[in-house]
Amino acid sequence: MYSNALADAPAVREPLHAPVAHLLRGGVVEGIHYGSVVVLGADGRVEFQLGDIEAAFYPRSALKPVQAVAMVRAGLPLEGELLSLAAASHSGEERHIAGALRILDMAGLSEGDLRNTPDMPYGPEVRDAWIRAGRKPSRLVQNCSGKHAAMLYTCRLNGWSPEDYLDPGHPLQKAVAEIVEDLTGQRIARVTVDGCGAPLFSVSLHGLARAAARIAAAAPGTPEARVADAMRSHAEMASGAGRDVAELMAAVPGLLAKDGFEGVQVAALPDGRAVAVKIADGADRARIPVAAAALARAGVDPELLGAFAGEALLGGGVPVGSVRPVRALDPVAVTP
Repeated sequence: MYSNALADAPAVREPLHAPVAHLLRGGVVEGIHYGSVVVLGADGRVEFQLGDIEAAFYPRSALKPVQAVAMVRAGLPLEGELLSLAAASHSGEERHIAGALRILDMAGLSEGDLRNTPDMPYGPEVRDAWIRAGRKPSRLVQNCSGKHAAMLYTCRLNGWSPEDYLDPGHPLQKAVAEIVEDLTGQRIARVTVDGCGAPLFSVSLHGLARAAARIAAAAPGTPEARVADAMRSHAEMASGAGRDVAELMAAVPGLLAKDGFEGVQVAALPDGRAVAVKIADGADRARIPVAAAALARAGVDPELLGAFAGEALLGGGVPVGSVRPVRALDPVAVTP
């Protein structure tokens, strides 16, 4: 069961990761991805764990739903696709750009007020088209622009200065930190800077799963439920066309899911079951198959997860192997 009391910050140490996925080629284990996995039951208890779920780590963009909840609690009035965009790591499609501009317009601000790092579109096809058109990196197309636009809007609504909204001491970031601790149930271990320039808070993998569970299972009308409903209903605004995290939400009814750089994935169901994954080497190819296996371990029908079993390894253009979760993640296997 969840407690209102905050646990101490997780220990800052070298995580004791374990093998979570094998690269099988021609029946031989060619490589091993290490990482950590946690599965929470509907009552919040740990039903399965592998690796180190209590060490401090950075959730990266998997923390964006929590940041969005903090902004909604601070008065952000967005709903639907624009609220989903506020929690997005978007691909840089035209709808994402247009949405970010709409949020900025509501705030009476412009692209020039954004302080995120200029970048090319995150989506490969969108990025290729952007390059062919001779377009340059921009703050608006960078995958976190929706979050930053929403942060600026939240500042405007509260009378907070927009110029320094990324300072960890800014009222906005203090409010975000408070909600990170509230939803994860633990104190923040460290604060650094994410790739986009925003403050990034270190918690544990267990804490991240707990936060996702609380958002996904929140009572209707609450800030948490508003964020969860927006992301579930507009999954491609929180990611992009063809992105695996959007396809995962489409495949599993009611699922809330968010990915993050360096091999992070979190997912939660409306009844409070949740999983969180960290791939130690940051390899994206292991993230979704391990998360899918964890969801099966949590009781999701494996038939719904068949498309997420892992990409094929090719030899001469022909499939000769695959990325597969370790046997310990098999819901029918006996955990050693």
